[in-house]
Amino acid sequence: MGRAARREQLARTLNSYAQSIHETFQVFDEPAAPTLEKVDWSEVTKLGDEVSKQATITGMLWTGETPDARELEENIGTYCNVLQGFLLVCHGNTVGAGPTLQACIRASAKQVIDCSLSLLREAVSSYGSFGSDKKTAIPQLSGSVWEACAVLNKTPTSNCMAIGRAITQIAVSVKDVLREMRELKPAAIDSGDETPETSNITHEAQKDDSASEGALGNDLSPEEMDIANLAIDVVSDTLTVVKESIRFLTDLIKKPVHGATPENNVHSLEQILKYYQETGVQVDELGACLYPPQEVPLIRATTEKMLQLTNGIRTEVQNILGSSEALIRSLEVLESSLRKLQLGAVHPDTDVVQEMGGLSV
Repeated sequence: MGRAARREQLARTLNSYAQSIHETFQVFDEPAAPTLEKVDWSEVTKLGDEVSKQATITGMLWTGETPDARELEENIGTYCNVLQGFLLVCHGNTVGAGPTLQACIRASAKQVIDCSLSLLREAVSSYGSFGSDKKTAIPQLSGSVWEACAVLNKTPTSNCMAIGRAITQIAVSVKDVLREMRELKPAAIDSGDETPETSNITHEAQKDDSASEGALGNDLSPEEMDIANLAIDVVSDTLTVVKESIRFLTDLIKKPVHGATPENNVHSLEQILKYYQETGVQVDELGACLYPPQEVPLIRATTEKMLQLTNGIRTEVQNILGSSEALIRSLEVLESSLRKLQLGAVHPDTDVVQEMGGLSV
């Protein structure tokens, strides 16, 4: 049998294993049944080490001449069997997992599987045509498997940790929006016409002299800057709320109140995360509305949505025993800032036109 025929046979063998692995992966559509015994995450990392070892063996087959077809086929079979076991152990760890934790486990497992199959496919395609490019590709793909397995040590192992990490990502996004909003600048105005509020905003905005003259936000009117200042307060208070939530989750993990362990509050914590995810979307929307010409009706609508989300977060937090007083206070401050923005988001020209349109001749 020629090398081309052997390569086709190896490809068929690998495709059969890959199909079986993809079918096994479908178990991640749902978490493991709660009646099953949960597999400890240490078992997952142990099998991850075994996957790394198989990736190393695959790479070593190509350090010299083209490996024997039978040797490569045996390597494929052993490697894929390890991957099957790895998937089942990962799924066994999803007992009691909420949507966020399950998604984290699924993503980590998928990365290991995808990198491993890419390595094996490259090994098969390289059979009989080993050149300098192949000598580079296979070690790189082995390295990607090692990296994917190393990530297993950083994967959240509890619902609270997974939700906390997701909320932390939202905090980073909100912080970025806040930074951009603080770069907004007013148009040049006569110093005699400045109010204390606009004077303060102008002073803050002009601190960054590195911004170009044509940058967005340099031509906001005093009225628009007043609205921008109120919006900045809202986003700043939103960031404070998110940070307090992270502290609250950390306390739940480290010092759980009797009956208030994270695993007993998965539903409420997942709901809080959904509220924060939607809040993050609204913060992005609010930031975009501030550039001239400001979309005042959309600012008002966004503010109303954020008020509803804030109320929902407070309700869920209060449902958890041992809820944080600091978090509740920060929510109240945010609600106050939102109401100020709601009242302050008034465009003089628009309101005058609306009032004149309502006059009867």
